[in-house]
Amino acid sequence: MAKGDIQTPPGTGHVGTMTPDQKELLKEMWAQIFSIADSNNTATNSSDAASIAKEETASAGSETASVKSKTTTTKKSGGWFGTSKTAPPAAEETPASTKVSLADIGLSVEQLRPALWNNILGDHPDSLLLRFLRARKWNVNNGMTMILKAFKWRLEDDIEEVKSKSEDELDAKYRGFRLQMELGKSFVHGNDKEGRPVVYINVRLHKPADQDAKALEKFTIYVMEVGRLMIQPPVETACLVFDMTGFGLANMDYNFVKFLVQCFEAYYPESLGILIIHKAPLVFWGVWKIIEPWLDPVVASKIRFTRSDKELTEVIDANHLPNKYDGGKDQFTYQYIPVQAGENDRMKDAETKERLLEEWKALMWKFEALTREWIDCKKVDGARAEDVIENERSSLAKELRVAYFKLDPYIRSRNLYHRSEHPVLQSDGTSVWTYKN
Repeated sequence: MAKGDIQTPPGTGHVGTMTPDQKELLKEMWAQIFSIADSNNTATNSSDAASIAKEETASAGSETASVKSKTTTTKKSGGWFGTSKTAPPAAEETPASTKVSLADIGLSVEQLRPALWNNILGDHPDSLLLRFLRARKWNVNNGMTMILKAFKWRLEDDIEEVKSKSEDELDAKYRGFRLQMELGKSFVHGNDKEGRPVVYINVRLHKPADQDAKALEKFTIYVMEVGRLMIQPPVETACLVFDMTGFGLANMDYNFVKFLVQCFEAYYPESLGILIIHKAPLVFWGVWKIIEPWLDPVVASKIRFTRSDKELTEVIDANHLPNKYDGGKDQFTYQYIPVQAGENDRMKDAETKERLLEEWKALMWKFEALTREWIDCKKVDGARAEDVIENERSSLAKELRVAYFKLDPYIRSRNLYHRSEHPVLQSDGTSVWTYKN
């Protein structure tokens, strides 16, 4: 089977909708991840053993990697996975053709598994890998390079800090962080007609000097990570509305635009459903000529320009659209509710946190073991039927989601969407929007 640089046929490429070829490429990506992760146990030189294919154009024609499942004991590794009482399964390392060591990317073997599962959160584990495969046109080697670079960025930029610290703590470290929320510069409200959460960005409120550049980046990541909680399966993308009303050149921030583009293209691929640039004034078009060449064609294809408020109702149902827009019926006005005393007390309960963490990790190891069996099921005589294993993986992914959201309040600070008058984020991981019509 030829792999790499293929398009995703409509209606395919997601959990539950993969073609047979796509399924085999997903298996290969899992196999490469296991090969790297297991190299800590099967090789003495992790720099040589922890490697992935490097050449992004030399991937066609190779066979799907094969990994044999078995159970073993292992030494503790770094990160919070290192305290696991459950022994992880190991696998024989699969040889690859042209390789680059993890050291070339800047990751260690010990960092790989925590980086992977800290990114998965409550999602189906396959969905994360599929995002990177679709973004790289099903070229497994390119997808691996891309996902590992994203993991490196998440570690370097300490994305876990944005999730674990309160807004007040982040504001104390990054000047102007909380100001973004107080102004209502960007917020999430409601779903569009495709079920995607809608992120509103009021560009006229942005003044580059009002906050440190790092504070703006951290706030952007905060919105991204909070928004992920509001994306409900099978939906996998968000709708962004850049409200350009009142925009002037004093609001323009080219460095921030570059950072945002990089986030969607490299760190959160396949997360953007549609980006609406609403009511752009004449002065914006000179700016657009500078920005447009920076955009990946896939991202650019998702941009839509709207001139009137009523055009927004073509994407967002009128009952869900704030009535500040002509045609909108939702009597919504954004209001920032500050951090409440005691809202993060559960994060101090180390005993409960450790118990829930161990329960979640046990399911994680079980999912990995089942995935190894899934990879091998067509290669080993007498293997269980593939559809049986797939059903078990699907059920286990649901258990993982339940276990993650039980753990969530013990490892993650509450946010605006937990403490609003009608909380959006529920304890079971669902999101519920309240509209005032």
